[in-house]
Amino acid sequence: MRFAQPIYLYGLLILPVLWVLFLWASYRRKRAKEVFGNLDLIAKLSGSVSTRKRRLKVALLFVGVFLLVISAARPQLGTRLMMMKRQGLDLVIALDTSISMLTEDIKPNRLEKAKQEIRTLLDKLEGDRIGLVVFAGEAFVQCPLTLDYGAAKMFLEIMDERSIPIPGTAIANAVNTSVKAFNQKERKYKVLILITDGEDHEGDLESAAEAAAKEGIKIYTIGVGSPAGEPIPLRGEQGQMQGFKKDRSGSVVLSKLDEVALQKIALTTGGKYYRATYGEMELDKIYEEVSGMEKKELASRLMTQYEDRFQYPLFLAVLCFALEGFITDRKRVRKGKWIEPETE
Repeated sequence: MRFAQPIYLYGLLILPVLWVLFLWASYRRKRAKEVFGNLDLIAKLSGSVSTRKRRLKVALLFVGVFLLVISAARPQLGTRLMMMKRQGLDLVIALDTSISMLTEDIKPNRLEKAKQEIRTLLDKLEGDRIGLVVFAGEAFVQCPLTLDYGAAKMFLEIMDERSIPIPGTAIANAVNTSVKAFNQKERKYKVLILITDGEDHEGDLESAAEAAAKEGIKIYTIGVGSPAGEPIPLRGEQGQMQGFKKDRSGSVVLSKLDEVALQKIALTTGGKYYRATYGEMELDKIYEEVSGMEKKELASRLMTQYEDRFQYPLFLAVLCFALEGFITDRKRVRKGKWIEPETE
C-alpha cells in the first residue's frame, strides 16, 4: 500500500479538532440544561431522544471524514507494466549574441528579449527534443538535442554577448551549424528557430538556407529590433553607460533589423518570418504550427504503474455520510409502551 498524494494525509488532523468541538458542544448542551431546570426532569421530558443513535451518528461522521481524507491521498495497491511512448520533433534554436543584440530599441535589449522568448517557448514544449546554437562571428552548438528542458534553460542562462569572442553576425554559419546538430539520417521532423536582428550577415546565406531545406529542415525566423535602427550602447562591467559604438570615422553606428534577409531564409525552407513583440504572439503562432506537424517516436520505455484504489474509501465515505443523514436520533417506540429516558 502506498499513497500517490500523501500530503493530503495531514487532513487527518481535522479529526481531533472535530472531537474537541463535539465534546465542547456536549458540555455546552449540558450547561444549558442545568440553567433551564432539573436534569432528571429534562431527561424524562426528552425520553424519545436516543443517546445511542446520537453517538452512532457522530461515529459515522468521524469515519466518513477519515475515509474521505484517505481517498484524497489516493491509496494505491498492486502494479501493472505499461509501455510509455514519447513523440515529438527535433527543435534547434539558434540565438544571435553579437554586440548589435545589445541595442535597446526593445527593452531591456534585443538579447534579453530573445532569451525571454526562448524561455517562454521552452515552457510550452511537450515531448520535443531541444537544442541550442549560439552565434556571432562564428557559431557552435551550446546544447545538443535533449529532452531535458531544465538543462537547456541552464545553457540558455549563460549565453550572452561574450559567448562568441569573434565579432559579426554569421547567420549562414549559424544555419550550417544547426543543420549538423540534427540527425543527418532523417529528412523530416526538424525545425530551426533563428532569432537575430539579421544585420551584417556573413557568408552565402542563400546556399545555407537551400542546404537546410534539402535536409528537410523548416526554418522559422524571429527578427528582434527596429528597422529604423538604434545606436548600440557600450556599458562597463557594472552596467554603467560608456557611450555608443562608433565606426572608424567616429560616427555612431545604427543597428537596423534586416527583415528582408530573414524573410528569404524562412521562405526558402517553407517556414515563416515573425518580428518579436512584447506580447510574444509570434511564439504562439510558431508553437501552434510546430504542434500540428508530424512527430516521431523519441523515446519509449517500460514503466511500472500503480493501481489506484481511492474509489473504495470514497464509496464507503459517501455511504457513511448517507447513513448519518438517514438515521434519526429518535427511539423507536411501540404503542402503549413507556419510554425510559437515557442519560448521557
